[in-house]
Amino acid sequence: MAPQTHIPISANVLGTIGTVCWCVQLLPQIWRNHRTKSTVGLPATMMFLWSISGVPFGIYAIVQKFNIALQVQPQCFSLFCGVSWCQCLIYGRKWRQRNAYILLIVLLALFAGIQVGLVFAIRPAYAHGTSWPVIFIGIIAFILMISAFLPIPLELMKRRGRIVGIDFVFLAIDWCGAFFSLLSLAVQEEFDVMFGIMYALCCTIEMSMVVSHLVWMVRTRKLRQRAREAGCAFDDWPEAVEWEGRGIDLEARFRDLIGRQKEVCEVEEVEATIEADEEKRTVPKAM
Repeated sequence: MAPQTHIPISANVLGTIGTVCWCVQLLPQIWRNHRTKSTVGLPATMMFLWSISGVPFGIYAIVQKFNIALQVQPQCFSLFCGVSWCQCLIYGRKWRQRNAYILLIVLLALFAGIQVGLVFAIRPAYAHGTSWPVIFIGIIAFILMISAFLPIPLELMKRRGRIVGIDFVFLAIDWCGAFFSLLSLAVQEEFDVMFGIMYALCCTIEMSMVVSHLVWMVRTRKLRQRAREAGCAFDDWPEAVEWEGRGIDLEARFRDLIGRQKEVCEVEEVEATIEADEEKRTVPKAM
């Protein structure tokens, strides 16, 4: 695909709307994390992968000469995802706040250096018709962006469809950002298929998350009503806890499996040591 040579005004307007949405989308989530001092249900992996994806995303947008708004978008996206990831470290893994943000600053500086270096390295070759580096960068951005959603189904399975820890205002703004960015690509002179698919998938996945939670609300309406009548929060209502506990926690099962394998290995090592000691005792000493 050749770089854009002329950007229509409509593409700039729609791209700007999408960029504004993706610049502020995570602010409600960041504020929620700060207010509740909790990131339970918000996958740290998702935030980290999204932050990393800003690097190839930015390279691709700049080299392809997308409208300015879409070039700025990944920079803001990477920054705020990084902040949210730091909150996961601080509130979820109990990191010291200073250490978490020092790590973030170092990573962002590294991201910026990589992005600038690759833009200058790829742009001349792309201008002369060598397109595979740009396509490769775009594929990396696509994979990182979409794979970041993989922890979400695990959370939904564990909580039987319930969304926990993810702010719905964030989801709504994020959906609008992807939608208007998709429209911005659609009105450009040449539609970028790869990023168009990415934006469309983001919209679809986020709508499915909302639908999942709505289904959960329908399924638990009687439970929530009984909890309210008892003056108890849903998460503290024994019947609700028992109902949600029947969810499938694949992550916990995987940890248990790894733990059992380690225990088996340790037992086998102990048994092997005992057998070796017994053999030494039974072997007669040389005269």
